[in-house]
Amino acid sequence: MKQAIILSGMIMLILACAAYADYLVQDEGTWPKSWPKELELLRKQARTLEGPLVPLLHYAVVFSDRDAFESAWPHFLKVKSPGAPIVLRRAPSFCLGDEAKAGICIHTPPNGKAAITDVKKVAGRLEHTIYIELIVDGQIVDLNRIPLPKDTPIIDERFKEGISKR
Repeated sequence: MKQAIILSGMIMLILACAAYADYLVQDEGTWPKSWPKELELLRKQARTLEGPLVPLLHYAVVFSDRDAFESAWPHFLKVKSPGAPIVLRRAPSFCLGDEAKAGICIHTPPNGKAAITDVKKVAGRLEHTIYIELIVDGQIVDLNRIPLPKDTPIIDERFKEGISKR
């Protein structure tokens, strides 16, 4: 009898934890087919996160090779909303996983919601845009080797203390 009570208590605890999970994670890039075909090869090394509260979508790709990142970079820029920023961060990154040192995370609105494409309407509403977060390590993702668009705000959070590594 005691075992049944303990087992049912453990099941309830597991169900409660699952119900309050902030993110759903898929070990594959499930971004739209309309994105550049050059990104197709990266789907298997990517992961998709959905969450936290509103089901925002985040597509994270870890890179361990500088040439692979640099060849993919211009194609990632094509999916970014006009006026949306590029956020620079350093590892560790929640989206990429604690072991990753370099990569990219594309943050998008919830599935089925169109991204804001009017630069004038972006102002602080990042969750309604498609914006880029770069995890910069200086070797694989080296800002001296990639072009940053001139019309794009750059938010550098690499040296801030105490920021969340979302």
